[in-house]
Amino acid sequence: MTQSTSHTRKTVRIGGASGFWGDSMVGAPQLVNSGLIDYLVFDYLAETTMAILAAVRAKKPEMGYATDFVDIAMKSVLPEVMRRGIKVVANAGGMNPQGCANALQALAQSMGLSPKIAVVEGDDISALLPALRDEGTRDMFRDEPLPGTLLSANAYLGAMPVARALAAGADIVITGRGVDSAVTLGPLIHEFGWTASDYDALAGGSLAGHIIECGCQATGGLHTDWQDVPDWPHIGYPIIDCQADGSFELGKTPGTGGIILRAAVAEQLLYEIGDPGAYLLPDVCCDFRQVKIEQVSAERVRVSGAQGRPPSAQYKVSATAMDGYRCTGSMVIIGIDAAAKARRTGQAILARSRELLSQMGLPDFSRAVIELLGAETLYGPHARAGSAREVMLRVVVNHPMKQALDIFAREIAPSGTSWSPGTTGPGAGRPSASPHIQPLAFLIDKSRVPAQVRMGDQVWSVPEAPVATPRPAPMPPLPVPWVDPEEEQVEVPLIRLAWARSGDKGDISNIGLIARRPEWLPLLWARVTPEVVKAYFAHLVHGPVERFHLPGIDAMNLLLHEALDGGGPASSRNDPLGKGMGQMLLDLPVRVPRSMVGML
Repeated sequence: MTQSTSHTRKTVRIGGASGFWGDSMVGAPQLVNSGLIDYLVFDYLAETTMAILAAVRAKKPEMGYATDFVDIAMKSVLPEVMRRGIKVVANAGGMNPQGCANALQALAQSMGLSPKIAVVEGDDISALLPALRDEGTRDMFRDEPLPGTLLSANAYLGAMPVARALAAGADIVITGRGVDSAVTLGPLIHEFGWTASDYDALAGGSLAGHIIECGCQATGGLHTDWQDVPDWPHIGYPIIDCQADGSFELGKTPGTGGIILRAAVAEQLLYEIGDPGAYLLPDVCCDFRQVKIEQVSAERVRVSGAQGRPPSAQYKVSATAMDGYRCTGSMVIIGIDAAAKARRTGQAILARSRELLSQMGLPDFSRAVIELLGAETLYGPHARAGSAREVMLRVVVNHPMKQALDIFAREIAPSGTSWSPGTTGPGAGRPSASPHIQPLAFLIDKSRVPAQVRMGDQVWSVPEAPVATPRPAPMPPLPVPWVDPEEEQVEVPLIRLAWARSGDKGDISNIGLIARRPEWLPLLWARVTPEVVKAYFAHLVHGPVERFHLPGIDAMNLLLHEALDGGGPASSRNDPLGKGMGQMLLDLPVRVPRSMVGML
């Protein structure tokens, strides 16, 4: 079965109030006071966030959750949420969902309120780690054995536990590690009565969650044509009106800033996905290749056409391990030849620190990186800022011993009086060492991860969906081959032909490209090949480049492997999440017929 068994014509309205831990405090009040939502959902748990929460919990066992959810978001809206009957779903529980629920319950009691708060449990699989090591479980990206000690190990649960909590009467559902879209899919399963085999509907609901899981990225945030997005300070957070077939319309609170554009929504569809024909989630394997995005009006975009297939029998596990310590020091260098002066300063800091370590009988740094912000070091051979007169030097070092990094930190400030003229600093003082958290991932059978819902003294188990036989999806046709006309060719930057959005999955950077006009996709397919992209990023990308076609939105998705220096908290780069990779690619020179130039 691939179609919803529900025949209701009702619309479920969901507002996305947070895209990460640290998002603006304006999202929740804006959405709640709009009067336009039935559900308020929050996504807090990027993989980097889980690493941060693991470090926090290691110091304070009662913590380990996204405190902003309680102290900022719910504190500002809880009375109005209860008055309006809005349901709330958040993955703010992080490493400690029950701790988050306890803190929220205390807040509610202080306000004279008694919401029914449910907690989704079961994602923490730490107790299984000894057995998994004995079985030879390996990291799915680096193909290495699991470390002897892990700080955390949490399975990405799906949306069924959220739906079960809502069915039990919860007003607020708090989860730990789950896929980002589950906070949206769970309410839709509950409201429309979707079953585990309604694959197309589940794919559509998952896409709805994917579009709003990053907050304002759906309403003009990070849009390639940023100049066209009005009123950034008052940007509207996304609201989706969802139908029983999995289709939905996207809008925002009237009178807010930002913009509702087909192109911006297409960018978000491509954000941080791999193969768009096999976007793997716990509840469904999604196929987004034939998705249609239509501009219904100046304030509405309609999204439809997601297809689904049975999911796999395994969960992905996000884990973290302690890998020594890290320290990052920075100085600003001003004047003629600033980049050269900054690089020499960084080299001198490392040389002196290494000599001191040797004198004290300590080993060398396990990693040392020099970056020059303002000199376009990330651009490598494509840099254009060689004559920059203001550069920030950034030196990152790793070491198994905190004592060694204290020595390094002490040697940052003396550069202000010892070496390059024009040396100053941002006034942050001596840098400090912090634990270096290494993320890793592996797979585990779903049968070994029983999920349950707890609300007060009641506990409900969430049965695992029957495993269905996976089936391959048919490959869509490739774009029509491009044939160059017999006329002069000229070079233009890729940005004049396409919109782009980039993100990360571990050490993989993905760059989604959408043709500004459908008829230009064959040209882009011919020019922006995996080989061209690999060569352009040769200084950063050390693995293969894959490419996928999305005919529904006239787009391609590029996967750049081994592209982020380990990615997330493992990376030493100033762009560890690949946010700038798409912007860099938009500078790529592309040959076009001269007759096209007037249309660009």
